[in-house]
Amino acid sequence: MDTTGGDHASNLLGNKEVYEKLTQVGEGTYGKVYKARNTDSGDLVAMKRIRMEAERDGFPITAIREIKLLQSLRHPNIVNLVEMVVSKGHVYIVFEYMDHDLSGVLHHPSIHFSEAHIKSLMWQLLAGLQYMHEAGVLHRDLKGSNILLNKTGELKIADFGLARRYERGTEPGKEGRGKGRDYTNRVITLWYKPPELLFGATVYGEEVDMWSAGAIFLEIFTRRPIFQALDEIDQLHATFKLMGTPNQTNWPEVSSLPWYELVKPKMDSMPCLRETFFGPGKHVKTECGMVLAESLLNLCPHRRPSAREALSFKYFTEEEPQMELPTEPLSKVKGEWHELESKRARKRRDC
Repeated sequence: MDTTGGDHASNLLGNKEVYEKLTQVGEGTYGKVYKARNTDSGDLVAMKRIRMEAERDGFPITAIREIKLLQSLRHPNIVNLVEMVVSKGHVYIVFEYMDHDLSGVLHHPSIHFSEAHIKSLMWQLLAGLQYMHEAGVLHRDLKGSNILLNKTGELKIADFGLARRYERGTEPGKEGRGKGRDYTNRVITLWYKPPELLFGATVYGEEVDMWSAGAIFLEIFTRRPIFQALDEIDQLHATFKLMGTPNQTNWPEVSSLPWYELVKPKMDSMPCLRETFFGPGKHVKTECGMVLAESLLNLCPHRRPSAREALSFKYFTEEEPQMELPTEPLSKVKGEWHELESKRARKRRDC
């Protein structure tokens, strides 16, 4: 286990040693993440160390982008940036501490979420996305390890290392769509990457985050990622195996994407998402829950709902049960569960 007890970090505003690192709890987009304690208040924080080795030209642009974005975002479902500190030549971003991440919790053998708990988690995720998107920010790396939870069941979106500002469309029916600017498609972890990016799209908006949110929604039910592949071609196959093959009816613009002719599927597949996950003995028990999943995972990017629209679905507004914070299962967990801890536990079991 990577422990770092006794290592202290100084506040950038002075020389006083403010934070004591306790243990590593994760890996961010560009550096390790540590649990630490404020030596004055005793409060726990998370410290993300910024990799500087390859930065001959100065501070990493990804770190600058994350800091600037988080300074402008204040919402109950987005992780709070506390400050920056330096220690032994390293620079750290300090965040509020959260006990778990979703990936670690879903691998914990004794944590079980009820239908009401799952609804609460998804509502919180979408509420954070609504605020972020309406502030003109794309996350571009939503996955379980970047969704943090505390012992009371509060959820916060974290790791903005790949996030960026974008120009949000305002035309009726096009709210949230990118306004024609090119962005890189080398973003979003493979298992949560929408098909348009796998086909080489570089003009996009918040619909890429909504696809990831849909994949995460079903993952909370199944406790495992629903699209798993080793490379981008295989990821397309895994996607179309569940969602069906794209065509001019279900995705009119697909043939115009840069890599479509190169990687388009050679065989037609019928969609089977509903048959796989919904019904008696299946993971998703309610019609409205399945409708939400199908909408978020629409092959056609412009047919996916925005976060604001998704929050108005009957799954949240009408269908029982009413949502309930998952305080009960999370408050009983011994210790903290992040993706790193769950990987260590699985490795110990396999030995």
